[in-house]
Amino acid sequence: MRPRRSLAAAVGLVAASALALAGCASEAPAADDAAPSANASGATDEFPLTIKHALGETTIDEAPERVATWGWGSTEAAIAAGVYPVAVAEQTWTVGEGNLLPWVEDAYDEAGVDHPTVLTDAESGATVPYEEFAAAAPDVIIATYSGLTQEQYDLLSEIAPTVAYPETAWQTPWDEIITATDDALGRSAAGEAKVDEIKQYLADQAEAHPEFAGKTVAAIVDSPEEGLVYVYRAGDPRAGFLEGLGFKTAPAVEELAPDDGEFYYTLSYEELDKLDSDLVVAYTYTEEQAKALPTKKELQALPAVKDGMVVQQVGTVAVSAVSPPTALSVQYPEGMPKLIDSLATTLAE
Repeated sequence: MRPRRSLAAAVGLVAASALALAGCASEAPAADDAAPSANASGATDEFPLTIKHALGETTIDEAPERVATWGWGSTEAAIAAGVYPVAVAEQTWTVGEGNLLPWVEDAYDEAGVDHPTVLTDAESGATVPYEEFAAAAPDVIIATYSGLTQEQYDLLSEIAPTVAYPETAWQTPWDEIITATDDALGRSAAGEAKVDEIKQYLADQAEAHPEFAGKTVAAIVDSPEEGLVYVYRAGDPRAGFLEGLGFKTAPAVEELAPDDGEFYYTLSYEELDKLDSDLVVAYTYTEEQAKALPTKKELQALPAVKDGMVVQQVGTVAVSAVSPPTALSVQYPEGMPKLIDSLATTLAE
């Protein structure tokens, strides 16, 4: 089973599609009852502003009132800054078709804001629902942690100004997901404040758990169907959060990584003895897998598993809350708090 949010495949759309969508976006007005993103007028930065990113430069003329998000984490970053998007990417793997992530749904309900349109994303960004974006009539599209290709970006830009990831697909550090999103909304101060808040939370947890300091860790997903393990690289936000707690990404994680620019790589079961670390964090999707993992014969080749130093985050929602965490999911009870408790328990044994 591949990790969620794989790099997007190219979409074979002809130029005529772009022209048709451009016409739809520019000529069809928003529905009379279409509400703007709540509190969208509260921007503090001066407009127009230009955002540079990996796929170009995007100029936003005025504070966005109808925000659409794509990928992972930008929805939560917007909400944390007081902006509730009118359209958000579907998270089928976590909560099923048409549903919102629980921390996102809670935020809308607590604010008394109508739930957003859920944009179809059955293939982790490999295809983009351009017609659904156009129907949502956004005045900005934010995809700061996504796998947008240049072609996808260009087509979305025909619908509304689009902001992609700062440097590399699916490898935006957690803090830059927040700041890049909130910069595009003209709320840079709010983004910086949220980053500072999360960093303080991590620092407090690190101080409360001195046993974390300097321990090496590898973050993995076991895929029994394929007979291999997915390993998240040091630049991935998952590793970034663990390092914020005081851990160090095991040197072997990068020593074994191919030079392909992806945020993960795979190891066959026969290669697992090379992945040396003090601790393994395993993102496990089902209780059945979780029960079998610690004693699974093939995984005993992992030194940390053999030594009983494996921590599991179990279930699609619990995994999503930390894989990687977002501006809203960091302190979700089944997310980082649960993972931190498990880390502490394992190291105390």
